[in-house]
Amino acid sequence: MNCPRLMSTDLYLRDVTQALRNIVRQRRRALFALVTIVGGVMAFLLAGGFIQWILQDMREATIRSQLGHVQIVRPGFFDKGLADPYAYLLSGADAVYDSFSKRPGVRVITPRLAFTGLASHDDATISFSGEGVDPDKEGDLSRALQIVSGEPLSSTEPKGIILGEGLAANIGVKVGDVIVLLATTSKGTLNAVECRVRGIFATITKAYDDTFLRVPLSVAKTLSRANGATSWVVLLDNTDDTDAFVEEARAKTSAKDFEFIPWHDLADFYNKTVQLFTRQVGVVKILIALIIVLSISNTLSMAVIERTGEIGTVMALGLRRTGVLRMFITEGAMLGIIGGLLGVTLGLIAASAISAVGIPMPAPPGMARGYIGQILITPGLIVEALTLAVFTTLVASILPAWKASRMNIVDALRHQR
Repeated sequence: MNCPRLMSTDLYLRDVTQALRNIVRQRRRALFALVTIVGGVMAFLLAGGFIQWILQDMREATIRSQLGHVQIVRPGFFDKGLADPYAYLLSGADAVYDSFSKRPGVRVITPRLAFTGLASHDDATISFSGEGVDPDKEGDLSRALQIVSGEPLSSTEPKGIILGEGLAANIGVKVGDVIVLLATTSKGTLNAVECRVRGIFATITKAYDDTFLRVPLSVAKTLSRANGATSWVVLLDNTDDTDAFVEEARAKTSAKDFEFIPWHDLADFYNKTVQLFTRQVGVVKILIALIIVLSISNTLSMAVIERTGEIGTVMALGLRRTGVLRMFITEGAMLGIIGGLLGVTLGLIAASAISAVGIPMPAPPGMARGYIGQILITPGLIVEALTLAVFTTLVASILPAWKASRMNIVDALRHQR
């Protein structure tokens, strides 16, 4: 019962062995093909790994400086609440807040109170968007928010505030200066508080740094005369658990009372960057595939010409056309496998060396600061690289293999003379 299977296995092993012998015999052409494949795989891994690192770093920086993993708000807050935040306050829901804070996998949950107004210093007055936060809980949540001057918010200085780098420059303040915040209260009246600039911060998003400031939650409540928060921001232990947390939270609460917004629904700049880089990786993949296909096709076509007499001999001895076809396709596949494995190995070594040194990068459009880049090669990227190497060599082998299998035996033997 197992005889056909054993025969098939033996045939496959014989084809592989013969393909390896032919590759060794055609050292010069095989080496040229392998260099092309290895170079293509390395280029794909390094380019893809660099983009992968950028996206992961940007993702975590966005989560840990602005958005958290999940924001819990009243339904409709992000559609209409930005114009009238006090109509969507989370108040009288302490039991729900406590239940989420005790959930396994939740590192921290903290309230925020959004408000807008005017900031004045000397003769300068400028509009701003503000967030009242809990200084003690924001330390872990906003770890990626970089204090470029001064100190972060502290509960020991209730009227100490921090401003985005661009906002501070526009209004002309530095650490230690006094600034007056004017805002509309929840009752529709005007209110003002005098604060001291405790620090100046920078995030990865320039637009945020140009318009936002943060104050202790107590100051925001005093300024707005509002009791409660406009959002609860949740930081999880693992970013990959975001969607599971949202699904579970929605199942356990009423959609009329709460809305759970995952970070990726709010990260517009990040999402556009992912789309852009995904297209760029696609272009790189196509270019590398074309180079490999042309190189392997040329190598195997020359091999067919040089081995015309040999092909005629083996066909005269009884090898079928399908056997000739299989022989050349197997050679192409072996070149792809060997080149892919070598490319991945050298790519991992190169990535480690480059990451150890770092890649100094200027601030791209839309971002506030430059950064030191690294190469992050994931298992998925390795699988893509190997698939690219093997698939393209198989495609490149089809035409030369078909030409070899279509040869006339008599003409092929005459070529040997």
